[in-house]
Amino acid sequence: MFTLEQIQTAHGKVKSGADFPVYIKEIKDLGVTHYEAYVSDGHIDYHGTDGHGVEVPAKYEPLDVADQVDQDEFKTQLRAHQQGKTDYPTFIRMCAKTGIEKWIILMEDMTCTYYDKAGHTVLVEIIPQA
Repeated sequence: MFTLEQIQTAHGKVKSGADFPVYIKEIKDLGVTHYEAYVSDGHIDYHGTDGHGVEVPAKYEPLDVADQVDQDEFKTQLRAHQQGKTDYPTFIRMCAKTGIEKWIILMEDMTCTYYDKAGHTVLVEIIPQA
């Protein structure tokens, strides 16, 4: 089973959204089945088989997540991040500003689903294979 240290080592290699597919492959190979990443404070809950899981604690001071989603701006800024034009802290601030509360990654489906504060799906993306 994976450890917090293994997850943190893999995540430490991510400098921009362009690095994301390699990160997903690495943590999938560790046994992660899915995870939830929370914009408000940066904590992430990783899950594996047989109820195994680890939590990466909060990484920064709490951010206010907008109540209203600006889907067009979110998609524009997400594309820029995926192209390596922004770093992770910039991406997180953009998510909060555009109303994204969290995202959930499903390794089996290779999807990333973004949610607003009300729990509504904002966007589902297929994760490119690394």
